[in-house]
Amino acid sequence: MRRVAKFHKVSREQFVNALREEFPQYTEAEANDMYDAVILPRRATKGSAGYDFFAPFAFTLTPGQTIKLPTGIRVEMEEAWVLKLYPRSGLGFKYRLQMNNTVGIIDSDYFYSDNEGHIFVKLTNDSNEGKTVEIAAGTGFAQGIFLEYGITVDDDADGVRNGGFGSTT
Repeated sequence: MRRVAKFHKVSREQFVNALREEFPQYTEAEANDMYDAVILPRRATKGSAGYDFFAPFAFTLTPGQTIKLPTGIRVEMEEAWVLKLYPRSGLGFKYRLQMNNTVGIIDSDYFYSDNEGHIFVKLTNDSNEGKTVEIAAGTGFAQGIFLEYGITVDDDADGVRNGGFGSTT
């Protein structure tokens, strides 16, 4: 296996600010405790393709409800590689838990953005069976897979990224 990336935590300040912006009900002390408990993504078995991302806090999604989670994670990877994010298979199968952008794409240059390349995951419980999803803190809820990609022979992209969603167009 080729080793192409390394996961890091974002800075405490980045995580606390992002968490409190999305979830103002948490105090700064609670946000700091959540930061301390952030688990770096990891594979469960040597045959696993996906790196599990773990919930920084417990959450519940009723049918139709959406949440935008700051993971506290950033990833440094080689150029010509991408990290693709998906819900954990079992959560999609049992609850129709879906990512709002269907597949999260984390580009190699995102690591250097002003927000430190902080990875957010936006999920919706799309259950049509009335099922509520409950995720405990520290539980795997998403998985990331590294893939190599190519470019066209006449590609001349020279832009510099600084941000996430919509930052390149």
